[in-house]
Amino acid sequence: MSIEILVPNLPESVADATVISWHKNVGDYVVKDESLVDLETDKVVLEVPALESGVLTEIIKANGSTVVSAELLAIFEPQAAPVIEQSEPGVTQDKSESSLSPAVRRLILEHELNAVEITGTGKHGNLTKTDVLAFIKSRSEPVVAKAAEDFQINTKTPVESAAKLITQSPVNGSGLRPEQRVPMTRLRAKIAERLLESQRNTAMLTTFNEVSMQSVIDLRNKYKTRFAEKHDIKLGFMSFFVKASIEALKRFPIVNASIDEGDIIYHGFYDIGIAVSTERGLIVPIIRDADQLDFAGIEKNIADFGGKARANALTLDDLSGGTFTITNGGIFGSMLSTPLLNPPQSAILGMHSIKERPIVENGEVVVRPIMYLALSYDHRIVDGRDAVQFLVTIKECLESPAHLLLNI
Repeated sequence: MSIEILVPNLPESVADATVISWHKNVGDYVVKDESLVDLETDKVVLEVPALESGVLTEIIKANGSTVVSAELLAIFEPQAAPVIEQSEPGVTQDKSESSLSPAVRRLILEHELNAVEITGTGKHGNLTKTDVLAFIKSRSEPVVAKAAEDFQINTKTPVESAAKLITQSPVNGSGLRPEQRVPMTRLRAKIAERLLESQRNTAMLTTFNEVSMQSVIDLRNKYKTRFAEKHDIKLGFMSFFVKASIEALKRFPIVNASIDEGDIIYHGFYDIGIAVSTERGLIVPIIRDADQLDFAGIEKNIADFGGKARANALTLDDLSGGTFTITNGGIFGSMLSTPLLNPPQSAILGMHSIKERPIVENGEVVVRPIMYLALSYDHRIVDGRDAVQFLVTIKECLESPAHLLLNI
């Protein structure tokens, strides 16, 4: 009896999805719970596993197809697992495709790796996501220039791989002028839509300030080794900003509020979004009840989100909601920028590069590590005074971390 592979039920906020990558071809054997195909929604990539073991007999929806909930994707016939010859005694490491988890398999395919070259630290020597990420980080590949006739954008999904190569006529005796038309991913299209929505439907203003990071840097340098030994996680700057933001949100609850038609909703919790840049685009996973976490808990959440983002393993729940967002353009070298609101949130904090600058302290000119901060806010509900004082509170908390530790 044939088994149908259907599109899983999509959340109400997600109308449809796009088929981006089939992991099996017609005729391939499929192990129960093995990932068959990836579907890209506006927010995340969903994996569709096999309900039973069998042979894939027909693919109904090819890569690039748009599908909705419960739509037929493929058909396969249930079969017993094929007999596989036992490996030589003493050989326990299995790096065949069927032994890899979906996240590991996707990383290997995206980065064109050979699983045999990677040392596995999992059970029976199996590869883990951490093994693959460490291998990718350790690699150092030279950048090779391509000739114009071999021009091709390095795309990351099969949908983008359907790009059309366009060649313009030579100009003034020059050579070929190649271009490539690449379909916009669903995530990129959603980002574009939300950015336009933010500019069209909010009265956005931005206020700026600067903060000396000297106290935070000194505190971090003094305790980072002990912190890492005790909590098994590095002490970064982001946890300080999350803690400082929560303190400011408590003092100015309107910044933690949102508009719902003609009402203002004041949120009595602090779900902080941390903007993460991925190859697919900018996404914002949410740290739930961040006020109830200590520094180590915040850092572990951020590290976990980073790993899941690189492996395209974030879920819709990871990205849903949020009352306030923090984005760090400083990791890319940005000195100053105006972050755009993430509706329906009423504010977003922008971090930037830390640069040594001369400032005046107690009548003397000294050099301090300075960061520019930017707070974009919806002026429909947040007054300029509240926005400025909110940013000043963050500045005070960072320049005197005792505010965060003593709750004063």
